Amino acid sequence: MATMLRSKLLRPLPTSTLRAFTSSALCREAPPRSPGLGDITPDGAAAFEGKQKQFREDMAAAKRKKEQAESQLRDNSLNTEAPPNTSHVDNHTTPSTEEEVAAGNFLGLGSLSINAGEQRQAETESSTKRGGKLSNFIYGTPEGQQLDQEMERSFSQLLARGKYVHSIVFHDVKPDKVDEYVKLVGDWYPKVASNPENKVNLVGSWRTEIGDSDTFVHIWEYQRYLGYHDSLHNISHHPEFSEFDRKLKTLINSKKVSLMQEFSFWPTTPPRKLGGVFELRSYTLHPGNLLEWETHWRKGLKARREVMEGVGAWFVQIGDLNTVHHLWQFANLEERRLRREQSWGVEGWADTVHKTVPLIQTMKSKILVPMPWSPVG
Repeated sequence: MATMLRSKLLRPLPTSTLRAFTSSALCREAPPRSPGLGDITPDGAAAFEGKQKQFREDMAAAKRKKEQAESQLRDNSLNTEAPPNTSHVDNHTTPSTEEEVAAGNFLGLGSLSINAGEQRQAETESSTKRGGKLSNFIYGTPEGQQLDQEMERSFSQLLARGKYVHSIVFHDVKPDKVDEYVKLVGDWYPKVASNPENKVNLVGSWRTEIGDSDTFVHIWEYQRYLGYHDSLHNISHHPEFSEFDRKLKTLINSKKVSLMQEFSFWPTTPPRKLGGVFELRSYTLHPGNLLEWETHWRKGLKARREVMEGVGAWFVQIGDLNTVHHLWQFANLEERRLRREQSWGVEGWADTVHKTVPLIQTMKSKILVPMPWSPVG
């Protein structure tokens, strides 16, 4: 009996019952892979410049379209001689709401860049600031009105556009968990950004290739601080958030978040796909020098833009204070070297460097590769 049982156990299985170990089977089961510098083609400069040119032309066309729409609206508001006849609307001369929204979306970062959110925020600020008999009394006097203007002209308003608050999030991912992290975040972040109720735009997501390796960088855009609170509330109450947050904590070593505002002279770029690599340059300034930094960089950016493609520039308001982040985009590392060398030949750039270097305590540079779901990539 034992001999018969042993012979059955040792008998080879028919070949028809064995699953073929083929490369095609592996490909079907392969997990998502994080992009790297090895995916960047070294001869992609021409394609990058072509996409860059098309992007700038589209931006200029959208700006002209938006200005024409605004001009038409002003003309209509000034025409008060007779009420408009709404039964005869010339669709060829009067911009439609869809056209205005499209132009606004292209120049900003999605639906949050149109007027509705800003108007609602302005109404909220006005009602909270001017409420009460005492406030009405103070702000009703010339001295009170002047005080009000001085209060409104705060330090951050001198530097920032004021329309948006941005967060920059750093995830230090465990080296053996990178692919799991890419799958988890790659599924969750686009879902969050695509839901209008969350009132948030994802500027971009990148992986650090040179610098703090396996650190992922994400930049989000909100409608001021009120929008930031609304967004966090909505996302944290999503039925799938708890499971996402639980799993994320098992994949990362640490998480760091700072809240920033963009410099008024350097609005954050809308979504675009130029390809290539990114460089995040982070500067820690001596306290009290941010306004001087802005003054010099306002001039220096004009020189840099002639040879380099900027993504955005922000200064931290909550988190790593006295920190400024500049984000640039290049076709590849060799193009980065050439473009930076060409900057020295542009009038005004050397003076910018000469005046800003003494303002810096420390500086860091990271080379980033965009993730597949990143709107700016």
